[in-house]
Amino acid sequence: MALYITEECTYCGACEPDCPVNAISAGDDVYIIDAATCTECVGYSDTPACSAVCPAECIVQG
Repeated sequence: MALYITEECTYCGACEPDCPVNAISAGDDVYIIDAATCTECVGYSDTPACSAVCPAECIVQG
C-alpha cells in the first residue's frame, strides 16, 4: 500500500528530494505521491523517508 499526503500539507517540499524512487511531485496545493511508484522505502530504509522529514506530519497510509 502506498503513502498519501493529506490536505494538511504546507507545500514546503521537504519530502520530494528524500524519496528514493521519485514518487513525490508538486500538485496544485499539496505534494502528491504516485501510488504506483511508491514503495514506502522498502529496500531503501526501515521507515518511509518522506514521513521522517515532513514537518507537518501529513504523510499517512493510503
